[in-house]
Amino acid sequence: MRDQAEQLRERMLQNKKTRPTRLVTVTSGKGGVGKSNFSLNFGLGLIEKGHKAVLFDLDLGLANLDVLMGITPKKHLFHLLEPDTTVWDIIEQGPGGLEFIAGGSGFTQIMQLDDEKLDRLFSHLDPLQGYADTIIFDTGAGFSKESMRFMLSSDEVILVTTPEPPAITDAYAVIKMLHSRNPAVSIRLVINRASSEREGKMTADKLAMVSKRFLNMDIQSLGYVSDDPYVSKAVKLQRPFLLTYPQSQAARSIRNLVERYLDRPVTSDASVSGLKGFLAKLRHFIR
Repeated sequence: MRDQAEQLRERMLQNKKTRPTRLVTVTSGKGGVGKSNFSLNFGLGLIEKGHKAVLFDLDLGLANLDVLMGITPKKHLFHLLEPDTTVWDIIEQGPGGLEFIAGGSGFTQIMQLDDEKLDRLFSHLDPLQGYADTIIFDTGAGFSKESMRFMLSSDEVILVTTPEPPAITDAYAVIKMLHSRNPAVSIRLVINRASSEREGKMTADKLAMVSKRFLNMDIQSLGYVSDDPYVSKAVKLQRPFLLTYPQSQAARSIRNLVERYLDRPVTSDASVSGLKGFLAKLRHFIR
């Protein structure tokens, strides 16, 4: 473990001079829309393009990123409060070069930490600034206070939904809630399990139209992920479909989404604030 941590530290120092780290929260209005599977394969798609991604599993109710990868995490976020434990000690090595951090049961406890412990926890996360190009927070579905705080603190939110009417309704509820707290929040849509490009576009256009009409809010779409039987096959194998079935329709969809993500700047009125800015915002919401 120590050898691995030292290697990660060395890589961090080599990459520290790179561009700012972007913080992205992936969420959904309801469970069962494939949010975590998207987060996993989206992170791997970024890595394919030479874009360093670190994934946080913060979906405590249905935390399953480790299951999707066939990995049992040894440590989680709250272990950073233990003596002599650094962020490099809790990073797990996933498939395809993806690194991830499990939230564990400590995620909810973070919101009750005193100032001293909160400062210690956040200082341990600071070395990730400049180490990763993008940090992806895979949060729980819906409106938990913890998830909302992460969404409002991030540089942008990726909202995953499907073409089914209940999922669309719940996705719009998330948009309304975020807009009520911060009208300038940057939200990008991903339509998962679309039967065709036309269905994916129509679903995204519907949400964008309603948001513009009733909230005067511009919502952009990253695109869609095809409804593909190879996705469920990969889940059963506990392997990411991007790696296991790289020529599948879903894998091609992810690569298209990654291209759009890397081509477009953040759409909020503020520049990317990086990890320090994110932690400052998160602390404000906690307190």
